[in-house]
Amino acid sequence: MRKIGKQEFSVLVERDAEGYYVASVPALPGCHTQARSLDKLMERIREVIELRFEIGKKPAGNRSAKKKIVSGLHPDIRRLTGLASADY
Repeated sequence: MRKIGKQEFSVLVERDAEGYYVASVPALPGCHTQARSLDKLMERIREVIELRFEIGKKPAGNRSAKKKIVSGLHPDIRRLTGLASADY
């Protein structure tokens, strides 16, 4: 894979009622994740962003990367975004 420079994205971070940190990337619809710690959250959101661009390069039939994103989502985020593991 060839890297073409570095891109930066704003990440919105919130804390839910259960104590999870929740991150989303407003410029990239569907890029959300959650974690118990901020360090883990930042690691996961970087992975989600990378996967978002990998998905865009693969044929539509490849759903394995999408499953990985959806399985890491907090159930409330899956409900709010309409995503569920069964969708893939």
